[in-house]
Amino acid sequence: MIQKIIKEFYPFAKKRFGFEKPPRLFLKRDASNAANLLGKTAYYDPSQMEIVIYVNGRHPKDILRSFAHELVHHKQNCEGCFDGGVGNMGKGYAQSNEYMREKEKEAYLYGSLCVRDYTDLLDVKGQENLI
Repeated sequence: MIQKIIKEFYPFAKKRFGFEKPPRLFLKRDASNAANLLGKTAYYDPSQMEIVIYVNGRHPKDILRSFAHELVHHKQNCEGCFDGGVGNMGKGYAQSNEYMREKEKEAYLYGSLCVRDYTDLLDVKGQENLI
């Protein structure tokens, strides 16, 4: 079911964010990560243009929000935002690197709003049971 909604959501998000080159997407099942209260939800690898989303034990709408968040990072990457040494990208980068903190804020804001707009559109069309 999650593959279906991702496939249906993707054109909406792509148009919203305006990137041309599609990222590669991997849905990862990892029971030990799911058992960890603070486990990973998703990440984007700018050098490979890959999105990895952890799917075990998650609500489909939450997975969609992670996908949208990482698509914003993909857009940022396509625009060159990660070119030329952006500083610390290791553990804690979102707290120690102001530039990357701003990129995270954008991903949270625009990714979440994209999912909200998409689901509201489905509700208007009477298709709320898809999510």
